[in-house]
Amino acid sequence: MDEFAAQVSAVIPRLRRYARALTGDTLTADDLVQDTLERALTKRHLWRPGSDLRAWMFTVMHNIFVNQVRSRSAQNTVALEQEAYDVPAKASPVDLLELGDIDAAIRQLPGEQREVLLLVALEQLSYEEVAQALGIPIGTVMSRLYRACERVRVLLEGGGASGLKVVK
Repeated sequence: MDEFAAQVSAVIPRLRRYARALTGDTLTADDLVQDTLERALTKRHLWRPGSDLRAWMFTVMHNIFVNQVRSRSAQNTVALEQEAYDVPAKASPVDLLELGDIDAAIRQLPGEQREVLLLVALEQLSYEEVAQALGIPIGTVMSRLYRACERVRVLLEGGGASGLKVVK
């Protein structure tokens, strides 16, 4: 196996995790990862050695995902399976419920905000890497991340879809 293939292999677990979070479905996520790997291997001449391969792979995955979403007439989302979470072996039922609540809140975000939140929080990419992967300015990354975090906070506090405050 050459060095490029070895580096790509090292990124696969992160690609799978991000794909599962994006699609909400294990089978669709695996297909997305497969498409990403195929595209990366056929377009490897476009990768600049010395640059961040992980960010480049997320860019490839993002572009494929956007193309797939655009080609579908209706997008069905399914809640993440419990196995998709990186839950400690001794997670309590309360921990699992909290993860489910967070997943449900993230699923309610607009796709653009969800992508930025997942890349920054889950995949720990820098703002610059996210901007490069999604092809948007850093300011837009920061704005979408802020709005996503605020929306998740409101949903987790029980603000619901209306965002109305309870007056006593």
